[in-house]
Amino acid sequence: MYMIHLLCTHILSRHLYLSETSLNSFNFDMKEAQELQLHIMTQLEEKEANSTTEHINVPSQSTITQPRNYGWWLRISMYTLFLLSGQSISVLLGRLYYDKGGKSKWLGTVVQLIGFPVLLPYYFIPSLKNLKIKNTATTIHSKPPSTLVHVSVYVSLGLLLVADCFLYSTGLMYLPASTYSLICASQLAFNAFFSFFLNSQKFTPLIVNSLVLLTISSILLVFETDPSSDSSKISKGKYVIGFICTIGASAGNGFMLSLTQVVFQKVFKKETFTAIMDMIIYQSMVATLGALVGLFASGEWKGLKTEMEEFELGKVSYIMTLVWIALMWDVFTVGCVGLIFEVSSLFSNAISVLGLPIVPVLAAIFFHDKIGGIKVISMVLAIWGFVSYVYQQYLDDLKSKQHEDRNANEASNVSSLQEVNGS
Repeated sequence: MYMIHLLCTHILSRHLYLSETSLNSFNFDMKEAQELQLHIMTQLEEKEANSTTEHINVPSQSTITQPRNYGWWLRISMYTLFLLSGQSISVLLGRLYYDKGGKSKWLGTVVQLIGFPVLLPYYFIPSLKNLKIKNTATTIHSKPPSTLVHVSVYVSLGLLLVADCFLYSTGLMYLPASTYSLICASQLAFNAFFSFFLNSQKFTPLIVNSLVLLTISSILLVFETDPSSDSSKISKGKYVIGFICTIGASAGNGFMLSLTQVVFQKVFKKETFTAIMDMIIYQSMVATLGALVGLFASGEWKGLKTEMEEFELGKVSYIMTLVWIALMWDVFTVGCVGLIFEVSSLFSNAISVLGLPIVPVLAAIFFHDKIGGIKVISMVLAIWGFVSYVYQQYLDDLKSKQHEDRNANEASNVSSLQEVNGS
C-alpha cells in the first residue's frame, strides 16, 4: 500500500511539473490548466481505488486456504480413528480366537491380510480417482516408474508384510493381549532407528526422550515374574517365544513403515489417494498369497475343520470372529498408510502407540488379564513417551505454519512490487 501511495505521489508531481512547463511554454489559459489538474486527480483516484481493491482481495485469498487446513486435520482425525479402532478390535478378537480354541498361526496371519477386497469398490468412484491428498505447494513432474518397478515394490513389501504378520500372530498366540500390546510399543523405537537412516529423521531431545521411555516400557515386561497368572495360562517357555516374536515383528513393522515412506517419496512420487489404495491392495494381495502358501505348506489347514467344531463359542462365532479380524485389520491398514502419506512413518507409528491404554484395559475386562505393578509402570512410561513425541510434532507443526506464513507474506510483497513496476 505504501509503495502504491509513493507511486501516485510521484505521478502527481510529474504531471504537475509537466503542466507548469506546458503553461509557461505555450501560455495555456487557466481553464485548460484546471482541466489538466482535474484529469490528474481523476487518475489518482482510479489508482487509489485499484490499490484498495487489491488490498481487500489479499485476505480473501488467504481465507481460501483455510478449508484445506481443516480438511487436512479432518483426514488426520479419520485416519487416526481407523488406526486405533482397527488395531484395538483386531488384537482383542485375535486373542479371543486363540483363547477359545484357535491353534493355527498361519490362519491368524491370513485373516490379518485377506480383508483387502472390501476396498475394491473404491476404484468405481470417479470423484475419488484423482483426489489429491497433500496440500503441497510444489508438484513433482517426473517420468512415472515402470510396471516392473511397481511389481518389484509390491512383491518385496508383500513378502515382508506376511513375515511380519506371522511373527505378530505367533506373539499374540503365546502372550496375553495386554502384554502383547505393550511390547508392540517398541516398534516406535525401531521405526525411529530406521527413519534416521532411510528418511533423514532428525532426533530432537523430545523424540529421544520418547524413544527411551518406550524402550524401557517394553524391557520392563521381560521381568514380569508370573505370566502364567493371566487367564491364558501361558508357560514360561511359550512366553519367551511370544516375547521374542513380538519384538521381531515390531522391528519388522518399523522397518516397513520407513521403507513405505521412501517408496512414496522417491519411487512413486505421487500425491493421490490412488497411490495409497494401490499400495494397500497389491501389497496385501501378495502377502495373502504368501500366507495361504504357508498355511497349506505347513499342513495346518488339515486341522481347521476340527478346530472350528471344537471352538468354544460355536461354529458361527468361529467364522464371524475370523471375518471381523480381517475387516478390522483392513481398517487399521488404511489408517496406517494414510498417516504415513499425510505426515510421516514415525507419526503413524506414534499414533498406534496411543492405543496402548485401550487394549490392556479392554483385555482386563473381557479376558481377565491381570494388570500388575510392572504393567502399570510400563503403560505409564509408554503414554509419557507418546505425549513427548506428540508435543514435538506440535512444535514442528507450529514452526512449519510460521514458515509458510512468512513465505506467503514475502510472495505477496513480491507480487505487489511486480504489479507496481508493471503499472
